[in-house]
Amino acid sequence: MVGSIAIRLPSKRGPRARRRRVRARPTARGFTLLELLVVLGILALLATFAGPQVMGYLGRAKTETARAQISAISTALELYALDNGGYPPQQIGLQGLVQAPPGVATWRGPYIKKTFTAIDPWGRPYQYRHPGRNVAAEVYTFGRDNAPGGTGEDQDIANW
Repeated sequence: MVGSIAIRLPSKRGPRARRRRVRARPTARGFTLLELLVVLGILALLATFAGPQVMGYLGRAKTETARAQISAISTALELYALDNGGYPPQQIGLQGLVQAPPGVATWRGPYIKKTFTAIDPWGRPYQYRHPGRNVAAEVYTFGRDNAPGGTGEDQDIANW
């Protein structure tokens, strides 16, 4: 053999085999199940202690809102009575503060905002009674339980 020629054949791996795989850095990792459970346990403890306090504030806020609304309605009723010589009849109710009742020529309202809805914070209409038992025109709500009497959030709220 007079001179041999060496032919180099391509390797089986090819040119892509030389690239390194990109691996996640050892510091980039997720949370373990135990860590997640500890955090959820802490959040549950906070909700257990803070939840009743928040609900108590919400109940007191509804009661105070009802008091403020009844006070505003009572003031509007007084203005109505000054202009018209008396309170709205029982049949017309609190709507007489927003739109003129039929046959009332001296009405100068609206005596309360047109967006007024006579709904208490618990979603029921305010009660109106004329003539009232305690005052000339009564405006009241029975509170959360919608029954006469009660304490706390269940108490009756009225303008008398």
